[in-house]
Amino acid sequence: MTSQGADEIHRRHAEILDRVARAAERCGRDPAGVALLAVTKTHPAVVVREAALAGLTRFGENRVAEGASKIGALRPEFPALVWKLIGPLQTNKARAALQWFSVVETLDRERLASRLEALLPPDAPPYPVLVEINIASEASKSGAGPSEAEALIAAVLERGRLDLRGLMAVPPFDENPEAARHHFRRLRKIRDGLADRFGRAFPELSMGMSHDFEVAIEEGATEIRLGTALFGDRSAT
Repeated sequence: MTSQGADEIHRRHAEILDRVARAAERCGRDPAGVALLAVTKTHPAVVVREAALAGLTRFGENRVAEGASKIGALRPEFPALVWKLIGPLQTNKARAALQWFSVVETLDRERLASRLEALLPPDAPPYPVLVEINIASEASKSGAGPSEAEALIAAVLERGRLDLRGLMAVPPFDENPEAARHHFRRLRKIRDGLADRFGRAFPELSMGMSHDFEVAIEEGATEIRLGTALFGDRSAT
C-alpha cells in the first residue's frame, strides 16, 4: 500500500482517539492518561513526515539503525518529535540508542542496564527506561521473565542512573482482542506488586497494539503502540 498522506493519517488518528476515549470512559479513566506511540518500523521517513504533519509527535522504532536514519532525516524539520526504542537492544548498540532515542522501553537484563549507565555522561540526568516483561514466557520473544522482574528492577534502582518509569509487554498475538486481557491484567498486577515492594511508583504501562489497544486501556495501559491502525498493513506499503 502506498503512503496515505497526512490527511489520511489525520483521519485515522482522529478515529483512534475516539476509540481511546470510549475505552477510557468504559473503565472510568481520563483519556488524557493514555499516550499514543506511532510505530513506524519499516515505514520510510516520508511516511513519518506525513504523520508529523498530521499532528503525531511520539514515534517508536524497533531497530536502532533504522530509527537513527529517520530521526536524522526528520530532526531538522521536526526537532520536537519524541522517539522511543521499542525493539530488543543489543549491548553493542547501547551508545547509539542513547544518542538517538529519548527512552528505551526494552530493558530486559542487568548487563544492558550496566552498559547504558556506563555510557551516560557524568552530568546527565537519569535516563528514562521501561523494563520489558516477557509476559507469556515465549521463547521467541525478548524480555525478562515475570519471576525475574523483581531482581532486575532492584539492580536498576541500586545504580540510580536510570529513571525506571514502568513496564512494557507484548502478549502472544491472537485475533481475538479479549485473549490478551489476562496478560494485560497480569502485567498491571506485577507492576503494582513491584511498586509495593520497592515503595515507589512505576507509573507507566506500555501495552496494547492496533488489534487490542482498547482492552489494554481497560486494563490500565498508559501508552499504546500502534502501527497498522495508523499506517495500514506494512506488507502492502
